[in-house]
Amino acid sequence: MKHIANLLFEAKMLKEVPRSGFHFLGLGKESVAEHSFITTFIGYVISNLETGVDALRLISMCLVHDLSEAKIGDLNYVHKQYVTPDTNKAVEDTTADLPFGRSLAGLMHEFNEDKTKEANLAHDADQLAFILELKQLIDTGYEPPKKWLQFVLKRLQTKTGEKLAKSIMKTDWDSWWLKNYVEKPNII
Repeated sequence: MKHIANLLFEAKMLKEVPRSGFHFLGLGKESVAEHSFITTFIGYVISNLETGVDALRLISMCLVHDLSEAKIGDLNYVHKQYVTPDTNKAVEDTTADLPFGRSLAGLMHEFNEDKTKEANLAHDADQLAFILELKQLIDTGYEPPKKWLQFVLKRLQTKTGEKLAKSIMKTDWDSWWLKNYVEKPNII
């Protein structure tokens, strides 16, 4: 159980690891754990839209796709031009002593190799999470995210990912909240 406790502390560390790409946007912030939550939720939604998909594997892959960042940090595309992380070593070190380590490592490797339908969808969930962030920033008046959005949209690999992205782009970030909003008169 000690190895499992260590895994839980390692996963918890993702709450403290900032997503580094926001520095280049000049605004916004998010931890890797916050990003993993919305990515996992998007994976759940996608698993309900797609047929012939192993939903548990897709959702699990979304949940653990950035677990190695507890060890290597969140390296954005500029960092990766100068630093090459040893993701395989991070995965091996994280999973080595766990009774379910091979299963966990398999999910992380499958995501990184990006060759299965579930991995493609998990990658789209990862990008859709970023698209949601960029869209909210744009909707609240920030211009820099417009530059990035075009590149992120091109990363989508599946029809479902593309359809969700189109819908996100046509939807105001706060329309869910305003949907049933009714101003109540002040009662004195």
